[in-house]
Amino acid sequence: MPVRVLVESSTPSQVSGANSGHTSFQACTLLGIGQGGSLDEGRKQINEFEIPVLTPSVYVSQAFSGTQNVSSLQKDEAWRVNVRIQGCDLEHGYLCGTMEALNVPMADTPVVTFWEGEIVDTKNYTFFTGKWEATPEDDIRHWTKFQSFSPLMGQVEVDGGKSLDLSNYPYIFMRWKEQYFVNVGTDCGLTIAGFYYVCFSCSDGSISGFYYDPNSSPFQKLELKSTNDGRSGFSFPSYELQ
Repeated sequence: MPVRVLVESSTPSQVSGANSGHTSFQACTLLGIGQGGSLDEGRKQINEFEIPVLTPSVYVSQAFSGTQNVSSLQKDEAWRVNVRIQGCDLEHGYLCGTMEALNVPMADTPVVTFWEGEIVDTKNYTFFTGKWEATPEDDIRHWTKFQSFSPLMGQVEVDGGKSLDLSNYPYIFMRWKEQYFVNVGTDCGLTIAGFYYVCFSCSDGSISGFYYDPNSSPFQKLELKSTNDGRSGFSFPSYELQ
């Protein structure tokens, strides 16, 4: 979800992830091979459509709803947020979706953004971001906000988690980077310069995240729960992604 503009910053070019290693865990399978939507499908018209299950826990068209806490010097605000997964390519550690902020004080309409995500699978991406103005120290500070990260901490400090096998870990760690506004202009008074550190729980289907932007309030917390009942969930209005 976009946050208030404090200082505009540009987005650095992307850096590729890292190779996998040897350390493994025993837990429920999360990132098993499945039928995924292509990257092009993830960027096409936003609407409800049927896509086969990607994993036992995450699938394209899955919807989530919750809040993002936006702290300021004056007060704390909790913006209502809806998220929908629009596309996923597990082989390349990629997923994408839309985020809708419903009660942004300075906006006359709900603000919808399109985001692209990196799955921390240690094959394509590690826990070290390597871009978006995030240092390894920033990465560690944000990942340690998740209790589920604790067992991984030692190895991540050594090599970013390159030698970890997360394919059976009961959580999926990701980064979500908003790419553009879908239904409003860039002059809306909000910024999407930062990105989210995200953790998905296999056990209850919840998502938690923390927004990072050196020019915004730190550690803005995102809390989402799956709203799908038989893969129904809420529906966005129809938007065309360019």
